[in-house]
Amino acid sequence: MDNRRLIAPLLFTFAVLALTTPLSCRQADEASWTVQRERLVTNLAEKGITDERVLTAMKAVPRHEFVPMSQRAASYVDHPLPIGHGQTISQPYIVAYMCQALKLTGGEKVLEIGTGSGYHAAVLSLLAKEVYTIEIIPELGRSAEKLLDELGYENIEVRIGDGYQGWPEFAPFDAVILTAAPPQIPQPLLDQLSIGGRLLAPVGVGWQKLVLVERTREGLKETELLPVVFVPMTGAAQQKR
Repeated sequence: MDNRRLIAPLLFTFAVLALTTPLSCRQADEASWTVQRERLVTNLAEKGITDERVLTAMKAVPRHEFVPMSQRAASYVDHPLPIGHGQTISQPYIVAYMCQALKLTGGEKVLEIGTGSGYHAAVLSLLAKEVYTIEIIPELGRSAEKLLDELGYENIEVRIGDGYQGWPEFAPFDAVILTAAPPQIPQPLLDQLSIGGRLLAPVGVGWQKLVLVERTREGLKETELLPVVFVPMTGAAQQKR
């Protein structure tokens, strides 16, 4: 018998397995991540997140893509996770809570101070028209920009630099959000907030207060929301203490 007649079908079988097995594994992985995101969103709703647009965005953004491989198994646990350089990716509940507090309707221009992994910017991008995000740590900023581009988030602009001065070229902003805590809210960020705009920031040293500032025609209205713990805002914010 010609051995070539036996080898050919075997080679074909191995080729099919090589092509299909990785794809099947990826599909299984994605299905698992989807289930975990759905459970997370159910948990967020039980904790008081009622904005359906926020819940939909949290369900859509693949948080596991924004965490290091060493932390990936805990991607959808409702806790912050380390991302290197002394920084963290925020607890999903806090991300959802802050997005809900901004009351975004889809047409806003948002400024984020503290890009980190890019996760919060990705969620914001599904809730607003444009997102401008600034990261002071170059390695994190470049990594987040690359990942956001690869994942197809086209309405996010990333800048590497100190966020204390904001991004005046694109001001005013309908919403400003800080994901690192300054001792007090930087005045340039307040100045870049539009009339009717809302600013959210963790303020203080150590344990902080999440503060909401609303700009009206009469001035600024400040409301304390809840106690939080964020990494400190570095750069000029520390020099203004």
